[in-house]
Amino acid sequence: MSTVATTDPVLTPRQSTRVSLRGRLQDALPKIVLAPSFVITLIFVYGFIVWTAYLSFTNSKTFPSYELTGARAYQRLWRWTFESDPPSSWYTSITNMAIFGFLYVGICLALGLLLAILLDQKIRGEGLLRPIFLYPMALSFIVTGVAWKWFLDPGLGLEQTLHHFGWTSFHFDWIKNKDFVIYTVVIAGVWQASGFVMAMFLAGLRGIDGEIMKAAQIDGASPFQLYRRIVIPLLRPIFLSVFIVLAHMAIKSYDLVVALTSGGPGGSAWLPSNFMYEYTFKRNEMAVGSASAIIMLMTISAIIVPYLYSELKEKAR
Repeated sequence: MSTVATTDPVLTPRQSTRVSLRGRLQDALPKIVLAPSFVITLIFVYGFIVWTAYLSFTNSKTFPSYELTGARAYQRLWRWTFESDPPSSWYTSITNMAIFGFLYVGICLALGLLLAILLDQKIRGEGLLRPIFLYPMALSFIVTGVAWKWFLDPGLGLEQTLHHFGWTSFHFDWIKNKDFVIYTVVIAGVWQASGFVMAMFLAGLRGIDGEIMKAAQIDGASPFQLYRRIVIPLLRPIFLSVFIVLAHMAIKSYDLVVALTSGGPGGSAWLPSNFMYEYTFKRNEMAVGSASAIIMLMTISAIIVPYLYSELKEKAR
């Protein structure tokens, strides 16, 4: 009986150098590939954020001014808010942001959860209903705004159609009413985003262990108790993720307002993003526009940073 001794091949210095060089190249390749996009992001995202913050402390008008003048731009914003009569454009913008953000996020969450629960019942035609509800999310805000502008216009949309059918007493002129125009933005935004929220919740519902549901039903839990005490608490991460996405979309909404209302009568549908664009590029108040942009950034950060902190803390556990 013979035995064969096996030994590792002995590498020459040149071969070992090649292996070492190849290993270093393989380790460095992901960094080399990501480096250009990282540099571009660093310059054109974070670099311009720093630049905008700097401009907000200057007296920039049509063109940037690099002479620091303190927080005058921020003082002008809030002085307009608290002292102007009638209310200033900034006051209107932040008021509309509160109305739009609360209704947009709240209705999307409620409607998306309801649609997800209904589709989770394995109803007939689910495969057809899912893409129908998701289709609006595939559209841009410009397309959504223009479509709803036609639909809500009293001269050619819903009101005019119902008048042709004989319901001449029906009136719906919110899109031309400065007190209600912001609610038309809510309607269009909810129509577009609720399908996305439904898909998120439906994925969460399909991921819940069916044995938990069956055990609760055996213990006598009603459908309402089942969802209130078991399903909805298990969907907490989905709720948080959807809230972050919707809040972010609400704060930075610009194109939907422009396409749907063109800013509304007298700027009555403005959001902070519309205020920032108007004052920076049309009214030659770059410092004021930069200050409003930084306030928007701080608002988004106040929402996202706690979320990221909770996620990292959860992973650390």
